[in-house]
Formats: sequence, C-alpha cells, structure tokens
Amino acid sequence: MDGSATFPDVTLAILAGGQGTRLGGMAKGLLTVEGRTVLERLMALGASFGDVMLVANAPAPYARFGLRTVPDAVVGKGAPGGVHAALGAARTPWVFAVACDMPFVTRSVARVVLEARADDVDAVCFEREGRWEPLLAVYRAELAARWGEALTEDPSLRRLLSRWRTRVLPEAALRAVDPRALALANVNTPEDLERYGIALPED
Repeated sequence: MDGSATFPDVTLAILAGGQGTRLGGMAKGLLTVEGRTVLERLMALGASFGDVMLVANAPAPYARFGLRTVPDAVVGKGAPGGVHAALGAARTPWVFAVACDMPFVTRSVARVVLEARADDVDAVCFEREGRWEPLLAVYRAELAARWGEALTEDPSLRRLLSRWRTRVLPEAALRAVDPRALALANVNTPEDLERYGIALPED
C-alpha cells in the first residue's frame, strides 16, 4: 500500500478488546514492540484510511493517543460486540477491524483484504488452518443493524460471518505478502511476550 493506494471509504477500527487477564490485566495496546506501542504501530496504518477509531470500554489507558473512541453499544458481547460498535460508529461505508494485540499487521496485508472487496461481498477475511480470522477483516458498515440483532443470540464471530456474504481468502494469499503469517499473531500470554520479543509498558 503505497502513498497513492489509499482507502478513503474505509475506517480503521482498532478493538481494544478484553482485560488482558493473562498478562496481569494490562492494556495490551500499550505493549512495546521495537520501540513503539502496539497501538502506535496500528495507528501508523491510519494514513491509508479515511478515518481511525478505537473501540474501548475502558479508554483511559489510551487517552494520550487522541483517537476517537467509542464503547460497545451492546455490552458484554466480547469481540462480536466490539465489531458491532465499530460498524455503528463508522463514518465510511467500510470498516477494517483489527485487534489491538496484533503487533505485526502491515499495509501490505491490509491491502490484500481491502482489494478483495466487491459489490456482492459484505465482509472479507483470511482463513488459516481451517479457521477464519475475523479480527483482521473488512466489513460493510451497513451490517450494523442486523449485526446488533444477531448479538442477542451470543454468536461467535465465525457464525456472524457465515450469515453475510463473506469472501474468505486462503492462507496462501496472506503468506504471499507475509511469509510467516505474523500479521495473525496476537499477544495473550507471557509466553507470547517472549516469543515475539515484546516488552511490558514502563510505569
């Protein structure tokens, strides 16, 4: 994704997610990779998008970054609720959703997903080892109302994606631009910190 390949019709939505209980309750977006927080690394993608938002129910740790922040519209629904909040708050026709514990998402990876959109598609995500990856995916914002109705059933993201016209990209499409598939790596445990060389935020 070079300077000319921008996506003004897409909002970058960074989902702050859960409480990071396996990492002592820390805000995972503040973990540091190569001198920058994960949130800053994801925010750097924002220049290619029409808008950027943070979805967070506990936004205080991220206040210094100055992002437009929205809470879940339907509380207690986990990641599906976070995506719903992003869809409902979007000012653009599309939303590119990414979790704030995914340090290695690149512009090249985002471009693969975004360029797979089409008039007959509501969402695009990758598949890896038989699993869909809904937190590195693009969604039509107009799904918001139907998505909200579906939340009453406490569905998984995979079940929600199955309801819409979802284009699922093969793992090979990811590895063509990200040979180690690092973009799908997320940080949940102390072991992940060591595996990916991630530092805890300073007090």
